[in-house]
Amino acid sequence: MTKSPAKTARSHSADWWRGAVIYQVYPRSFQDTDGDGIGDIKGIIERLPYIAALGVDAIWLSPFFTSPQADMGYDVSDYCDVDPMFGTLADFDQMMTEAKRLGLKVIIDQVISHTSDQHPWFKESRASRDNSKADWFVWAAAKPDGTAPNNWLSVFGGPAWEWDGVRKQYYMHNFLASQPDLNFHNREVQDAVLDAVKFWLERGVDGFRLDTVNYYFHDKELRDNPPHAPDSEEAGLDAPDVNPYGMQSHLYDKTQPENIEFLKRFRALLDQYPDRTTVGEVGDGARSLKTVAAYTSGGDKLHMCYTFDLLGPDFTPSHIRHCVDSFQKQVKDGWVCWAFSNHDVTRHVSRFVQDAGERETVAKIAASVLATLRGSICLYQGEELGLPEAELSFEDLRDPYGIRFWPAFKGRDGCRTPMVWDKTKSQAGFSTAKPWLPVSAEHQALAVDTQESDAASVLAHYRATLAFRKSHPALIDGDMEFLATNEDVLAFTRSKGEERLLFVFNLRRGPQEIGIPAGIKVKEAVAVPGLSGRHVATEIHLGPLDGFCARL
Repeated sequence: MTKSPAKTARSHSADWWRGAVIYQVYPRSFQDTDGDGIGDIKGIIERLPYIAALGVDAIWLSPFFTSPQADMGYDVSDYCDVDPMFGTLADFDQMMTEAKRLGLKVIIDQVISHTSDQHPWFKESRASRDNSKADWFVWAAAKPDGTAPNNWLSVFGGPAWEWDGVRKQYYMHNFLASQPDLNFHNREVQDAVLDAVKFWLERGVDGFRLDTVNYYFHDKELRDNPPHAPDSEEAGLDAPDVNPYGMQSHLYDKTQPENIEFLKRFRALLDQYPDRTTVGEVGDGARSLKTVAAYTSGGDKLHMCYTFDLLGPDFTPSHIRHCVDSFQKQVKDGWVCWAFSNHDVTRHVSRFVQDAGERETVAKIAASVLATLRGSICLYQGEELGLPEAELSFEDLRDPYGIRFWPAFKGRDGCRTPMVWDKTKSQAGFSTAKPWLPVSAEHQALAVDTQESDAASVLAHYRATLAFRKSHPALIDGDMEFLATNEDVLAFTRSKGEERLLFVFNLRRGPQEIGIPAGIKVKEAVAVPGLSGRHVATEIHLGPLDGFCARL
């Protein structure tokens, strides 16, 4: 039986999100209570004590809105209701009540760059060129030869334009053809999506994760995108090298200057409600940090953003330092949310390991590094168990992105398989029926019930590490300064007030002995869960994939 931590004064403060630990729940795969093989809101309610016992501050729910599920709920057909497969609004309200009782904030996805083609807005918009919603989506005439208006591409492959025989025009879709883009140049569209946001604010949600936040506006002149710059990686998802989307510099189909004013409108609405927050997903290739800076500066737009910088295969000190240092230099008064995994990328244990035998060690050291970075952090369900990417056959795939690029790319389903709760039960306790994606046998052996009774488990490490983070104010919102070391060592200080901590991480697969960085005077070693590095005279001795902490 897990016990939830007591509420803290910080959970009631206006800046609770700054330095918060957010746990992402993918509702389809978390817990099924009605035996249809798909997770639901009642399942989330059942497992909230487990989430609270991890020591996190908030949960982020991936979409649960009414949807035909062409893109697993990221194609919304009703922004103000719960899809019946997940439950009802009453279930959602009950979940909110239970989350508040446990001291958890609730952040929900808002997918407002596009809708489903089954949304009533789009059905009306495509009906004619002169109805009240005719200009609510991005429509354009064909070129004289019948081809698309310009060269824009879809993230999911192929052109970003789909011909509609009713209007005899093309409509724009950054993702699936069944996900038409809203026309944010139309003020009525902005008003409508803000009304939907207000609906959930009135139900007490504490914040919004804004999907594809830099995709809201397009270039009014529909100018062609130029070829991509050699050093940019534009796709924003795994495997850009198999996707022609990465062959363009996306100067005109996203990240338009008009987005700034809309984000100010969004923030003005949130500021009417106390203690709310926003975290924006920015996929903008080499320009991502510049975009984050623009979207989070001034205190009148987004509270924080995250990029795909740490969601790739590189788990080296130089890469982590570059990402964090670049953010701190470019984003002066904004805030970042770091993550190693989410529902769109291969699980980080599989990305970072060099051989299967080090999976548990890598899972633990990655958690330690993430928990000590400056910023808020997101954990993705199952990473606290050290789950690797699930291996699926083509016949099992449900992800349209994976199906489109198979076999060069296996898609995102391998990180979306069901949560494993009980090793002894059918479907690992996720469901009594065949689940929408198969339960991995490798995952079942790592189920929660097995790790609950093991003090050396990855789950125990996550709980202890998050408790350590929470007990040190410098780790919540203190300053961070990197120190010069060799390329296999990540060293930095975290400081706030009188507290100044040194962290040194060895991400090499062999031991290291390094001299204490110049200008650093160690006062005493600090015990950190899972780290066994030692301070010996003027050196720090580190084992493979190990770390050390000291008070300065």
